[in-house]
Amino acid sequence: MALFWCTECLPLAVTGLLPIILFPMMGIMKAEEVSIHYMKDSNMLFLGGLFVAVAVETWDLHKRIALRVLLLIGVRPSLLLMGFMMTSAFLSMWISNTATTAMMLPISKAVLQQLETIDAQADAREVQAAGGDENGIELEMKENKEEVIEEKQPDTQTQLEDRVYEHEYNPESSEEFRRAARQAHYERLTKGMSLSVCYSASIGGTATLTGTIPNLILKGQVDQLFSQNGDVINFVSWFGFAFPNMVIMLFLTGIWIHFMFLGFNLKRSFSCGNKTDRDKEVYTVLRTEYNSLGRMTFAEVSVLIIFIVMVLLWFTREPGFIDGWATVLFNQNGTYVSDGTVAVFIAVLFFIIPSRLPKCGSYGCNDEGKELKAPKTLLSWKVIHERIPWNILLLLGGGYALAEASEESGLSKWLGGTLSPLKTIPPFCIALVLSLLVATFTECSSNSTTTTLFLPILASLATSIKLHPLYLMLPCTIAASLAFMLPVATPPNAIAFSFANLKVMDMVKTGFILNIIGILTTNVCINTWAYLMFDLGTFPHWANVTTDQP
Repeated sequence: MALFWCTECLPLAVTGLLPIILFPMMGIMKAEEVSIHYMKDSNMLFLGGLFVAVAVETWDLHKRIALRVLLLIGVRPSLLLMGFMMTSAFLSMWISNTATTAMMLPISKAVLQQLETIDAQADAREVQAAGGDENGIELEMKENKEEVIEEKQPDTQTQLEDRVYEHEYNPESSEEFRRAARQAHYERLTKGMSLSVCYSASIGGTATLTGTIPNLILKGQVDQLFSQNGDVINFVSWFGFAFPNMVIMLFLTGIWIHFMFLGFNLKRSFSCGNKTDRDKEVYTVLRTEYNSLGRMTFAEVSVLIIFIVMVLLWFTREPGFIDGWATVLFNQNGTYVSDGTVAVFIAVLFFIIPSRLPKCGSYGCNDEGKELKAPKTLLSWKVIHERIPWNILLLLGGGYALAEASEESGLSKWLGGTLSPLKTIPPFCIALVLSLLVATFTECSSNSTTTTLFLPILASLATSIKLHPLYLMLPCTIAASLAFMLPVATPPNAIAFSFANLKVMDMVKTGFILNIIGILTTNVCINTWAYLMFDLGTFPHWANVTTDQP
């Protein structure tokens, strides 16, 4: 199955179905025992989260949020970079990183095109106003020559220098020089903005349990391998661990991308004061785009309220420091209500609440003049059927079945014994090396495949050396989402690669450092606040389940 998942010689979902065929035939598990793993609680959590994401996308609520944030932050290139990164990360916490990237990149392209048009008009006015003042032109060209040459590719630097010196006092050459400088600048800015969007979408997905598939695979594997864990991984505990880590990664990513594509001229990038005509025109573009959405409809308001209610229910179900509403009402004698229950409850509401309010006892008339008694609901099953990636449920189920079979067959115990000599290595070194391994592997394989394959092995390793399983599983789950170096590593990378005409080396040079940043920040996280949150310094009693298997 690992070989098939990595090579994709069969569709991932089809490979995920192999346990139903092979495990009963091999006498490892009964067919009914295998099949039950394909609709576990974590699958329902994933499904409910997808319903919410589809509702947000259907009514363009995510676009309204994105444009509103950009209007609030500002329109200077550095502020725009920060705004796009923050917005992409936030949206990716709740909807897929692919959808986030696909929505944000066209907005960034429209803004940058307007910026370039405004700069071209300003340059034309300045050249016309110069009126042949050769000294002024010469001085300005000398001041900007080095910056332009740096923005050009190495093989064109000499040619550009010759052109500058040859026509140093020619007004027409000045206009050509300005055009070349402007094109080089916006080419770099487009690359930086596109990479910032796709990287922020991947980083933002790590912050919530439903943000990306590896997080849900971790929860499912922990619940599968350690059934007595007491719901150690839930929405609140994961958010407390991953959200601060996401903020740190996003901040450092912004600094690195700014350095790579905008330089470190902070005064020029973040200069304050009165808005220039250029800033006002770009702001007008964003405002026009936002106004084109019109006023918030009843459907948008409904989706927003339902979304907020879902988040509040998740946070208050079992906050940890006090009894949550689920504990008080339902879970006195066990975990009857889970995060998956909340997600499915919210999903059902989308099929009940109408998309419009009634008017005078009816909903008006349609285009043919016929009176409408009931409008469509916020979601229809046709929309869900077309937009939900159902194949992921089979992939998740296959991974859970594989983990259970590893326990039943004794493979986990054998792996644990084989890896036991690693107990002589300091735990933080083990976590760091494994994070590097997973981050490298995920560049050539999907993050869901990577976590499905590695997490059971990491659990066996942790129990064999008497180390808290989450000490290894948490950082490696985050590392599986750090696919920054190659266009094929994850769909957001591929979208940005084609959208901005990037070269592979553009992504490799930027992504390599971001991989290192992500691995280091995650390992700092598990040795600081996560160490206290999950009590990672002690071997939990519920982890003995793995080694106790016959």
